[in-house]
Amino acid sequence: MPCIDPCFKRAAALTAALLTACSSPNVPRSSDGAPVPSAGLGVPAPVRSMSEVRLQAAHRLVASNPGGTYLGTVPDVLLAIPVLEVELHGDGSIRRIHVLRRPGQAPETLQMAIDAMRRAAPFGDVSRLPRPWKFSETFLFNDERKFKPRTLDN
Repeated sequence: MPCIDPCFKRAAALTAALLTACSSPNVPRSSDGAPVPSAGLGVPAPVRSMSEVRLQAAHRLVASNPGGTYLGTVPDVLLAIPVLEVELHGDGSIRRIHVLRRPGQAPETLQMAIDAMRRAAPFGDVSRLPRPWKFSETFLFNDERKFKPRTLDN
């Protein structure tokens, strides 16, 4: 009988919950048409490690940016690959975003990644976890300027 890791079960349940949350076609928008931050995401699930924070952040990125992401196979040649390091406050909100890698082409994807990260926050209460409260995410942009979080590329 196969043994299923409890973290895998938790990740699967979180994925199902977030996919259900992002399936709603009624995404609230501000007066300029931009999605309202954390729209439809609800309260982040409790986290027990920074690995769980990173996974939850990746799922929230997809859920909060439904028109700007893809989940299929990553193309052999990517348009751009920005990398961000996100430092959190104890409540899981963003304290600071540091750019670890600027894309060589399509420089606008860097701001797209930063904006996507801000829409996806908060990422769960990290106050009981050891410091530093930081994680990084790599954004895999295809030619349509849609991204896939590297964390979800298995």
